Amino acid sequence: MPRALILGGTGPVGRAAAHRLLAAGWRVDVTGRDPARMPPELSALGGEFRAVDRTDSGALRAAVGEGTDLLVDCLCFTAADARSLLPLAAHATSTVLVSGRAVYIDAAGSHINSSTPPRFSGPISETHPTMTPRDDIGHRSREGYGANKVAAELVALDSGLPISVLRPSQIHGVGASPAREWAVVKRVLDSRTTLLLADRGAGVVHTTAAANLAALIETVAQRPGTRVLNCADPDTPSVLEICRTIAGHLGHEWEEVPLDDTAPTGLGRTPWDSPHPIVLDTSAATALGYRPAGTYAATIAPALDRLVKAAANGQPPADDDYFAEYLDYAAEDAFLAGR
Repeated sequence: MPRALILGGTGPVGRAAAHRLLAAGWRVDVTGRDPARMPPELSALGGEFRAVDRTDSGALRAAVGEGTDLLVDCLCFTAADARSLLPLAAHATSTVLVSGRAVYIDAAGSHINSSTPPRFSGPISETHPTMTPRDDIGHRSREGYGANKVAAELVALDSGLPISVLRPSQIHGVGASPAREWAVVKRVLDSRTTLLLADRGAGVVHTTAAANLAALIETVAQRPGTRVLNCADPDTPSVLEICRTIAGHLGHEWEEVPLDDTAPTGLGRTPWDSPHPIVLDTSAATALGYRPAGTYAATIAPALDRLVKAAANGQPPADDDYFAEYLDYAAEDAFLAGR
């Protein structure tokens, strides 16, 4: 029975990967700081929780033990994190470092966290230019997140160890934070009868189901190597298509009101807006043997059901500051009254 150790295994990526591997007959240990966050479905499948802090190198080494077939790090954000990963990766047949599309820059040097939105000329491949690596700025800052991820990637890749760096885009799934779909789910639960859509809902930002990332993790586990791979859903739904998918799953209908650039600034915004398409080229992963678990519509249902259930239990997402701009009902009603 092969063994996997997932660092940060209670988050959306870790739980999806653990679930897929357990279902395939793997023995899986997941680490975290709070045992209460261990998904019960993983325990039911035989997954084991280890109370280990990502910064505790001794405890991590003990968790690896004599070795593991697969090591997945969902909590590697900086070069220092990557350096602490290497001694563990030396005892793993295959290692995965979860990075992200935030590392990419366009021809002008803009990235997804820039004040000026990036404008990519087409699908982004793994050889596309990335931000300059930095470790002198906090990884939680807008300029620091992608730059620190690049620095972490380089430490891992330069080691020569069989580490696969995976770059997803806007991860969605049970446990995702922020749970972007809440911006639409809450509207449904609040019985809103109109949906305003900035830029006519035409924006496209590639999404990545945690289930699809899990499928790629299983693929690289079976094919160890040192590489970088993009990971995204097999389709690229627009904002309008995403909103229709969510509303359709919840059995809700509303009037769609497409807005142009004459509408008030900020009105009709969603978490998936982008003035220019951001799409990942995933052909390298496909060539390796990766097969996605499903499209956005096929994979988002469990997360939507979980959000509805959490809201019914009085535990909706707590990211009020994040969702405020997408749920300004007063501004919407004022606009609609003046039509």
